[in-house]
Amino acid sequence: MMEAEFWVAAAFVLFMVVVWKVGGFDQLTKGLDGRAKRVRAELDEARRLREEAAGVLADYKRRRSEAEREAEAIVAGAKAEAERIAAESHERLNDFIARRTKSAESKIAQAEAQATAQVRAAAADTAVRVSEVILKEQMQGDVAQDLVRLSLGEVRNRLRA
Repeated sequence: MMEAEFWVAAAFVLFMVVVWKVGGFDQLTKGLDGRAKRVRAELDEARRLREEAAGVLADYKRRRSEAEREAEAIVAGAKAEAERIAAESHERLNDFIARRTKSAESKIAQAEAQATAQVRAAAADTAVRVSEVILKEQMQGDVAQDLVRLSLGEVRNRLRA
């Protein structure tokens, strides 16, 4: 009975009896129960935070998908608007070119008509002068002069018309 192991065991039993009498086991169990409650509360809080984070993540994903759809709609609308504007611009350009072409053709036709009139007038004046010279050389007197003037005036009027 005098061995060291016996005395260690006796001291341990005595220590446990003293701790039990003082209420140490009650405090130890209360401490462990309190710690268990804190751990449970922390786990509940972690679960609540995880669920809240999952809700926020789902909301974020929903908003992102809505934003992507809205962006796609905006891009599609912009493309359609650009195509419409390009078509309108092309149509206006074609109309402008057609008007300018018509105007140019009209001016060319006027210039041709004016040139033709000028050529006819020049030809008429030349023909009258040539005829006047020829008739003056061949005819003599006042009657010839009057006849020449009358004929030349008539030729001028007909050639200019």
